[in-house]
Amino acid sequence: MKAVILAGGLGTRLSEETQIKPKPLVEIGGKPILWHIMKIFSNYGVNDFIICSGYKGYMIEEYFQDNPESNMNILVEDTGKDTMTGGRLGRLKNHLKDEESFCFTYGDGVANVNIQKLIAFHREHGKLATMTTSFPPERFGRVVLDGDTVVSFREKPSNDNARVNAGFFVLNPEVLNLIQSDQTVWEFDPLLELTQKNELMAFRHDDFWQPMDTLYEKELLNNLWNKNKAKWKVWD
Repeated sequence: MKAVILAGGLGTRLSEETQIKPKPLVEIGGKPILWHIMKIFSNYGVNDFIICSGYKGYMIEEYFQDNPESNMNILVEDTGKDTMTGGRLGRLKNHLKDEESFCFTYGDGVANVNIQKLIAFHREHGKLATMTTSFPPERFGRVVLDGDTVVSFREKPSNDNARVNAGFFVLNPEVLNLIQSDQTVWEFDPLLELTQKNELMAFRHDDFWQPMDTLYEKELLNNLWNKNKAKWKVWD
C-alpha cells in the first residue's frame, strides 16, 4: 500500500523555521518531522511513499538523496507551490488510480495511530474514505485561581463531542474524482461530498496526536522526544 504525504505548504505560522526550509523538514530530535511520520507508517509495513512537495520542494528531494532509507520507496512529486491540499492529491491520479486503497496524511502531525488497525477498519466498512479523528491537543492548560492568587495548574478537560480531523486517512482511488482543480481544498468540498454520500467513516483515535503548527508545538515535540516521552515513536 502507498502512503501519500502532503508536504508543499508554506507553513506561515512557523515562519521562524520555514523561511529557510519547508515545514516538513523542520526537525524533531534531529530528524525532520516528515521522517517521523514515515517511520510511523513503516512500522506497520507501509513503505511506499509519495511526497507531495511544493514550497522549497527541492530541499525535500535533496534530503532523501543525501539520507536514503533502505527499506522505503520514496517518490517526491512536485505538486506546485500554490496548489491546495486537494489539488496536490488530485495531481497523483496516475500514481494512484490502480490502487485498491491508499493512505493519505499531512506532513506536520505525528500520532501513535495503529496503521494496521486503521487499514483493517477501512477494508471492513467498505466505504470510499476513512478519516482518523481525535481530540484537539490541549495547547494551554487551565490556571486555577483563588481570588487573584494562582493556586494550581491543570489540563483543560477534553470534550467527547469535540473530535477533529487528525489526518491519517485511508482512501479508495474513486475519491480522486471529487477533486476539480489545483484550487480544491480537500477539507472542504471533497470531504463534504463524501459526507453527504455517506461514504466517509471515522476511525477513532483517543491516544496521542499532535500537529506542529507553531514554534510552541515544535518545542513541545522536541521536549517530549528529548525526555523519551515521544508516544508517536512506535518503531524500535
